[in-house]
Amino acid sequence: MDATPSTRTGARGRNPRGQGERLREEIVSTALRLLEELGDDEALSLRAVAREIGIAATSVYIHFADRDALVLAALERCHGDLLGAVDRAEASAADPVARLRARTLVLGAWAHQHPGLYKVLHESTLNRRTGMPFKRNFSIGTTAAVQRCMDAGLAPADDAAAVSLDLRAAVHGTVSMRVNQPDAPWPPLEEQIDRFLSKLVGVRPAS
Repeated sequence: MDATPSTRTGARGRNPRGQGERLREEIVSTALRLLEELGDDEALSLRAVAREIGIAATSVYIHFADRDALVLAALERCHGDLLGAVDRAEASAADPVARLRARTLVLGAWAHQHPGLYKVLHESTLNRRTGMPFKRNFSIGTTAAVQRCMDAGLAPADDAAAVSLDLRAAVHGTVSMRVNQPDAPWPPLEEQIDRFLSKLVGVRPAS
């Protein structure tokens, strides 16, 4: 049985010749919206996506072999959008510590705005069934940001990759708990992030 929070009525007209890529992008955008609402990749079906757009299910299969392929394409796009937000936050920061703090806060803010996508991206069974190599870009960027703090003498010299892993584990832990236990008496995320940066990276807390 297909699971979808909403269904549009009416059939969609066929895309003009040469606009297959446009339909593919619409399929991905629709899948992202439904995944956000469902918070579970296994609750999504290709037929549900097709109904939401107003096309035949066969039109989805032309672009995606199965549900996992579509979900991966959707997650890769939203992860790319997240990295773009991280880049913009870092570009507006004044020094290596501020840049590391900015990129870390972006993840928390994004998860708060998109809890369903966060669950699918990091907590779904899809993570156990298939690899998501695009997620390495975030960890590589965080390791580089930690290394810049060390190189500038703003954090103790250490193994940047190990420190980055500790930091990401702590941040994902609090982000996941906030997503799954939203009514708990959480302190401001900024305060927790500053404690993580101080205790795990060794930088001075933000003034």
